[in-house]
Parts: sequence; C-alpha cells; structure tokens
Amino acid sequence: MSVPLLLRARPEVLGGQSILRLLPSAQCRSVGPFVFFDHILEHDYPPGGGLNIDQHPHIGLSTLTYLFEGRLQHRDSLGSDQLVKPGEVSWMTAGRGVAHVERTPAPLRESGSRLHGLQMWLALPESEEQCQPSYSHHSADGLPHSQALGVEIRLIAGTGFCLESPVPVHSPTLYAELRLAAGASLAIPAEHPERALYLIDGEALLDDLPLPLRGLSVLPAGGTFTLSACGECHLVMIGGQPLGARRMYWNFVASDPALIASARARWQDRDWPKVPGETRRIELPQG
Repeated sequence: MSVPLLLRARPEVLGGQSILRLLPSAQCRSVGPFVFFDHILEHDYPPGGGLNIDQHPHIGLSTLTYLFEGRLQHRDSLGSDQLVKPGEVSWMTAGRGVAHVERTPAPLRESGSRLHGLQMWLALPESEEQCQPSYSHHSADGLPHSQALGVEIRLIAGTGFCLESPVPVHSPTLYAELRLAAGASLAIPAEHPERALYLIDGEALLDDLPLPLRGLSVLPAGGTFTLSACGECHLVMIGGQPLGARRMYWNFVASDPALIASARARWQDRDWPKVPGETRRIELPQG
C-alpha cells in the first residue's frame, strides 16, 4: 500500500481563537478544490467574550463553515444575516468580491459559550472566479446522511458514499463527516481523484497504519482503503477534482495574479461592497 502524505497542523491564533491550520501546506497546496483548512479548536469563552472577526474581503473562493459546538452570526455585504448552529452549513461564494463578518451572537457573549468547528475555503473554477457573489444556509436536517453497522456519514458538500449534498458546489467535491463506533469499519473508495482524512478525535487505522490525531492524511490517488475504528472516533474527509494552481494572498484566491493585485488595491482604497451597519474592518496586511 502506498503511504499517505501526512500534513501536520500549524497552530495559530485568529481573533483570540486558537486554530490548527492544515491547508495550505508547503508539501501540499490543495486537496481537490480545498485550498484552506482551519480547525477551530474547542474553546470556552467566559461571559463577555466570544469570537469577533471584523469586516474583511474575499475573492475567487467559497467559504464553508461547519460547527460541532457553539453558534456564529454570519453577516455579509449581500445583506445576509444568519445564525449558524452545529451541523449546519454556512456557504458563501465570493466570486468577484464580497465582505463578511463572523461573531459570537450577542446572547452567548453575555452568558459565555463554547466554540468548536471547521472552516474551509474551496477555490472556484477559472470560469467562475469572477461570478456574482452569493450566500446560502443549509440546515442540519437538510444534509443527507446514512447510518449502518456503527458508521454514521453526513455529507456536508459534494458527492460521496452514495450521497449528494444540496450545497451548491462549483466543481466535483467531497466533504463528509464520519463517526465510527468502536470496532466499526468503512471502505474508502477511489471515487474522487484527490482525498484526505482528518481525525478530529479518537483512534483509527487506515488499513494497518494508525491515523495521526489532528493531522491531515492525503491519500494516494486511485487507492482503496479500509478505515477501522479502534474506539469511538470522529473524522472528516475532503477531496474532489483538482482545479490547478492557485495564488493566495491574505483572503484572496485566484488563478491570475492580476485579480489579486486588483482586489488588494480595491480593498485598500475602500472601493468594496460593505456589510450593512458595519464600520470596523480588517486592514490589508503590510508587506
């Protein structure tokens, strides 16, 4: 069996929130359309605290936020104002340009709260990099799932395991949440050209190799594998069709560096759609 490529997480702090960043990596820039992978680590906010990410821009990508615990309020320059709860999908396609904020809702800031989840960026195909921005929210009940023989699969986006998500992805995509009971196993087929597994909690084997906890295991192309749970475990699997090389600068993703240069200038010059009612913003990084 070919050995998976292990991507180790880079610990970072974003707005006071500890995260593990798996993509992009020097070893692997993307997996399918996924160009950015942040694990928002378990964090207990005391009363008066919470996540507070001020107004910031994006181009050339879709963001997907998926929570295991807590709540976030998503607001954007399209006028969207959505409370995001565990098991739901917050899906924003930036296209030619959008701005948004993400915050702990006011009631939870008063009472204190716990936050845990994942945020991904998916690059757009070149033909859609300059598309009209859009936002959609998908309830937990609306996501397809299956449960059998100790294996629970919830398809967050794309297709896989004979399931199809309603999230409007722009290219062939796989994003699944997996929960396995102790002793359960799951066949991992070669249904997407690129795939990776991320073990959030527990112990599991991929064939006879232990999966690293909170490291991203990029699977060899075309291989089929058996995922086996040594105890109860919780994972996500991502993948899909690769879209080719992408340039990334700050919150901007594009195949053409001129698009990034234009976005930088527009944001710096405040020539950008604004989130209604927002005055605070994150400025362009220096250097």
